[in-house]
Amino acid sequence: MFVFVCVRCGAELTAPLSQVALPAHARQQYGNGLQLPVLMESGTFAVEPEPWGPPWRRWEEIDPDEAAARGIYAPLQALSDGTPGAVVIAPGDTRGAVLIPEKRGGACCGFAGGDGPNMACAACGLPVASRIDDCSLWQAVWLAPNAVRRLPAEGADAGPLSWTELLAEGTGVPPSEPIASWGEPFRAGDRWHWSPQWVAAAGQGLAHLLVASEGQAVAVQDGLTATMFQRALDTLLPGGKPTRRAVLAGPGQPARDADADILLVPSHPRTGKAWTPAAPAYLVPLPFGVWLRLVFPEPQLPVPASGRIPDGVLRDDPPTPSVHDVFRIDREVFLRTLARLPAVRTPWLREITENLTQHMRTGLF
Repeated sequence: MFVFVCVRCGAELTAPLSQVALPAHARQQYGNGLQLPVLMESGTFAVEPEPWGPPWRRWEEIDPDEAAARGIYAPLQALSDGTPGAVVIAPGDTRGAVLIPEKRGGACCGFAGGDGPNMACAACGLPVASRIDDCSLWQAVWLAPNAVRRLPAEGADAGPLSWTELLAEGTGVPPSEPIASWGEPFRAGDRWHWSPQWVAAAGQGLAHLLVASEGQAVAVQDGLTATMFQRALDTLLPGGKPTRRAVLAGPGQPARDADADILLVPSHPRTGKAWTPAAPAYLVPLPFGVWLRLVFPEPQLPVPASGRIPDGVLRDDPPTPSVHDVFRIDREVFLRTLARLPAVRTPWLREITENLTQHMRTGLF
């Protein structure tokens, strides 16, 4: 367990926290004018290993060798020259920090981090963090790495759960959820959306699937897995009969299909490490909560008997809400992931990144 303190005066700025893996959707912007929930679970923190935030440089200003040294192998809109190691926590876990009202960061509905830290240490006034709560952004507090330091805290950290324990806990992420418009409470008539976490997970997974395909057609399992990936794979890869298969694999699953070249496996929510099978295969990591719901979809509610319901019997089995929009993959997560895979330098993958705008027009992203 750790607490974070101000580097200038040593005042405590957080509750005791334990470290977890950075979520795939940590930097996501979802939709327009929507009210996203808190990014991190209370009592946890994650570290962004890469630079993020101002100052930014456009890709045209960056030497390819410099980008490659930073582990980036394909063009992005811009790269940050900020300090790496930002720490993200739940807003409710902050202590002893106050907002700087004039530093809204170009936000339209709340606070964003475009102007740098917008929270200051209450004891000495040093800017120490950025509160993010603008529309369509995950609510979080990002501690500035050069303004805080980490100290051990009292209390035992239980350590990461085993894969067996994670399965028994059974905490999955539903594929769809109600999301209210900014500043409004959720109403029964509001639309359901594809889960932002699923959309981000699809962006991360698709990048790995394309690399694993080696430019050949790929088929994934039917059901939600196909909803996430098959349309994109059919669009971005050559047509014809699929020559490669991608199947779900992981703890508690039977041995994989003998002809499956690619395995969709879970990443541990605490350590971020992907589950590894005994036999070699190309592994496509998925957030554990998404993977769990792909493997164990929530059972459908029982179908009521035909005819009228007897008087005095109350219905407690409303129909499962459906999402009418086509599933769209998170473009930014896809590009950030693919740009960090060395295989993106192959001509056919580079062509995909260069033509991404046309695929956005078709509703793929």
